[in-house]
Amino acid sequence: MRIALITAALAASTALAAPAFAQDSAPFTGPRAEGVVGWDRIDDGANSGTEASDGVVYGGAIGYDFQAGGAVIGVEGEITGSSNKQRARGIIAPNDELSVGAGRDLYLGARVGFLAGPNALIYAKGGYTNARLESRYTNGNTTTTVGENADGWRLGAGVEYQLSNNMYLKGEYRYSNYSRLDNSNIDIDIDRHQVVGGVGIRF
Repeated sequence: MRIALITAALAASTALAAPAFAQDSAPFTGPRAEGVVGWDRIDDGANSGTEASDGVVYGGAIGYDFQAGGAVIGVEGEITGSSNKQRARGIIAPNDELSVGAGRDLYLGARVGFLAGPNALIYAKGGYTNARLESRYTNGNTTTTVGENADGWRLGAGVEYQLSNNMYLKGEYRYSNYSRLDNSNIDIDIDRHQVVGGVGIRF
C-alpha cells in the first residue's frame, strides 16, 4: 500500500511539473499585455510651417508570441495617446495661429526575434499604424477645428527581459511614417520617432 501511494504521488508531481517545465523552457510563448510610456517626436517636414515637436507617448498593447528554440515570432496590437502638439504663427495672416495635436494612435503588426540569453529577447517589428491628428486654426475671432486620421507604417527594434512570476521589462525604438489622410486625397509626409519603455505580464 505504501509503495502504491508513493508511486501515485510521484506520478502526480511529475504531471504537475511538466507544464511548468514546458513554460520555463519557452518563457516567450503565450499571450501578453503591457503598458508603455516614453518620448514622442513628430516632424511634418515643414509642410504646414510648423517645426518638429516633442511630447510624451503613453498607452498599452496586447500580443501573442511563439518561441521555437532560440527564435520568437509574434503578433501585437497597440493603442497610445500623446501630449505632442505643434504650433506656428503667421501662416496666412500676421497674427493667425495653427496648432496640430497628436491624438490616439492605433498599431497592428508582427515581430520576430532571437534569444540573447535565457531570459533576454532582441527583436525587430513592423506593421500598420493609423494616427489621429487634431488641427486648430485661429485668425482673429474665428477658429476652425479639423480632425483627420492618417495612414502609415511602422518599423522598430527592441529588447525584452523576462522576470520571474511571468513579468517582463522592455525598451524599444520605433519609426513611423504617415503619407496620406484617410478622408481626403491630400498627401502628407510626417515622420515620427518614439523611444518607449514598458512593463508587461505574460499569461
